[in-house]
Amino acid sequence: MRFRTRLMLVLLTVVIVSQLATGVAFLRATQNDALAKGNQRLEVGARVLEQLLDIRGEQLRDNVAILADDFGFKSAVATQDTATLYSVLANHGDRASADMVMLSDLNGNVLASSHHEQQSAIPFPELFQRARQTGSGVGVVIDEGQPYEFALLPVRAPNLIGWVGMGFLIDEEVTQEIHALTGLDVSIVTYDATGEVRYLASSYHQQLAMQLMDDSEEQLRSGSYTNRSLMSDDNRYLSYSLPLLTDGQYQSFAFIQLSRDELLGAYSRLQWQLLSIVALMLILTLAAAMWSARSISKPLIALAQAAKRIGQGERIEYIPEGSTVAETKQLATTLLSMQQDIAKREATLLHQSRHDLLTNLPNRMSAFEDIEQFIHQGRAFTLLRFSINDFRDINDTFGYELGDHLLITLAKRVQALPAPIMKAYRLDSDELMILISQACFDDAQREEMLVLIGGPVRLDKSLITPSLSSGEVSYPDHGNTAQLLLRRSDIALDKAQRQHHSHKRYEEGQEEQHLRQLMLIRDLQEAVDKDELWMAYQPKVDTTTGRVCQFEALMRWRHPTLGFIPPDEFIELAERSGNIGLLSKWMMAHVCEQLHLWKCAGHHLSVAINLSASDVINGALPNLINELFESYALTPDQLALEVTESAVMQDIEAAMETLMALSQMGLTIAIDDYGTGYSSLAQLKRLPVDELKVDKSFVLKLDSQEEDLTIVRSTIEMGHNLGLKIVAEGVENRASAELLSYLHCDYLQGYWIAKPMPADEVTHWLTAFTPLTLASPMSDH
Repeated sequence: MRFRTRLMLVLLTVVIVSQLATGVAFLRATQNDALAKGNQRLEVGARVLEQLLDIRGEQLRDNVAILADDFGFKSAVATQDTATLYSVLANHGDRASADMVMLSDLNGNVLASSHHEQQSAIPFPELFQRARQTGSGVGVVIDEGQPYEFALLPVRAPNLIGWVGMGFLIDEEVTQEIHALTGLDVSIVTYDATGEVRYLASSYHQQLAMQLMDDSEEQLRSGSYTNRSLMSDDNRYLSYSLPLLTDGQYQSFAFIQLSRDELLGAYSRLQWQLLSIVALMLILTLAAAMWSARSISKPLIALAQAAKRIGQGERIEYIPEGSTVAETKQLATTLLSMQQDIAKREATLLHQSRHDLLTNLPNRMSAFEDIEQFIHQGRAFTLLRFSINDFRDINDTFGYELGDHLLITLAKRVQALPAPIMKAYRLDSDELMILISQACFDDAQREEMLVLIGGPVRLDKSLITPSLSSGEVSYPDHGNTAQLLLRRSDIALDKAQRQHHSHKRYEEGQEEQHLRQLMLIRDLQEAVDKDELWMAYQPKVDTTTGRVCQFEALMRWRHPTLGFIPPDEFIELAERSGNIGLLSKWMMAHVCEQLHLWKCAGHHLSVAINLSASDVINGALPNLINELFESYALTPDQLALEVTESAVMQDIEAAMETLMALSQMGLTIAIDDYGTGYSSLAQLKRLPVDELKVDKSFVLKLDSQEEDLTIVRSTIEMGHNLGLKIVAEGVENRASAELLSYLHCDYLQGYWIAKPMPADEVTHWLTAFTPLTLASPMSDH
């Protein structure tokens, strides 16, 4: 088949299919648009219904609040004056247009109600429990199959003496109001556990409402109604189901409907007009396609042949266009220049693959190749790898654009460094590296170079001096492969950053330490499952009574091959690797289980656990602790929480939200290692803190260091003025204990009292423990 014929057939087929598809798609789009608008109207109607219920709920709350604050009503509640209670409830219910009023005692037993017998249990326990937990409850409840919007508030005189509530029936008045606002048909339906309709309130004809219920009943039984869903019940209506309440006995829904005929009526007349227009466009397009096939086939054949020759590597100097079309001539010209463009593009891609796009410095791949080349030539050299400290803070403060400007400035400076600097590279976001053509780089040379690189840079009309940390390795002293040298330079840089030094040269053994850390991070994930972790408990003593008041839980790890791992080491690695949450969950579950075992053995003990920074900002922590309390039958006084200053200050708002929730549960919260962090009194007084733990660094030499004594005395006085208890850890001799008692310190902890001990030794130690006799606190004078 000739190219021209094939081209014409292809064009005709494409045009016909595309036009038909366009017409059908447009018609379908108009219909879908109508249905989408209908769905939007249904969603708006659902939101209006929710807002109306919320508004009425707030009105109910206000009316109930007025009743709860009424002095006469409080007196009647306090004296159990039934007649007065019924009279007051009826009068306030009438004024508030409430359909149901109720008064219950503290245990949820009805004292007076418009619908329920005295001393019967409150018919909606979930709302009652929510009100007891949060101080009030407003929501939809179901009573005898009928849905009510109900508000339940406490009655205080001044202590809590009962609960009073009002509710209105969600009936035809509500559906008619929604219908008036939105023009949509609304039905309120309540099903019992068998799927039968127990209640129906509708804004439209009851027969149509019952038909909707019949259509929906099978879906409801099969569980196809979830929280809220759009659904097409049949070809006549669009429907939206809004669950109001679901409990073990009833399910209440709001069904909102819109007629399809109403939606699509405006579009039905448009369909035939659109079909006529599409048909006319098809005819015109077919004619144009036939003409185009004839006019472009010949030059296209010539261009295709030229492209084939170029693809085979042949250099073409001239292509006969054979057409007066400008685009065809341009294509011919483009094909001629394509050979040069391909060569330039390949060179550009090669450069980009070996260079950083921002700074135009060679990248890690180039560095690897250059290092391998130097090693192959046997040339001694030094790698100095450095990064910008707090580069993220610079980006956050000045913006990423100015952060990029800082990197570009430093890149230009390292490129301009004199010999023996050979080449500079950008390895990572804020990491640069220079290759120095000598095996040893003395301190004077390095300092001079860092001064040239780290000079002030103007950012956003401000001069900042970037703080740099560097790590250094040399060939052949520190490795004989590029991969090994790059890894060891990274290890040296990481050590310099963690120790807040400006420079570190790689030392033998650092890689082994790095590998040890990697192994610990890897094995830490399995330590819980393999029972390698265990908890030790160290007592705290009340200075007033000399008795043990609490234990602190301390995590221990005995590695199967490395032996005992210091807690400071593996906890820091867990925080850096993101495994601290796993350890925290294990610790809390293990401690709660141990408290339960002690409690079963007749020992009601209290234990304090340490929270990490990620724990403090974890909003799910209160729920987790509450579940553990329920599982092990514990009370809030058995568990206390300790958190360091630095952990709280990482995200003060999130930490405050979590700690506030934990405090409301009745847990005692202490600030650990106080004095070593950077919190301020302004932040501290905002937190729901009960105790301050003076860091052991101030306590160990308290009896011999006057400065430490001054710090501890000031901390105790400040804490007491804020209403806080003070715990001193690190008490290792009686002199320190006596001195702390004189200073009114509340609790002591340290090796002088007892070392951390396994759980199975705690009860034996308690039995043998004799209360401490400390000197009484000195007078205020």
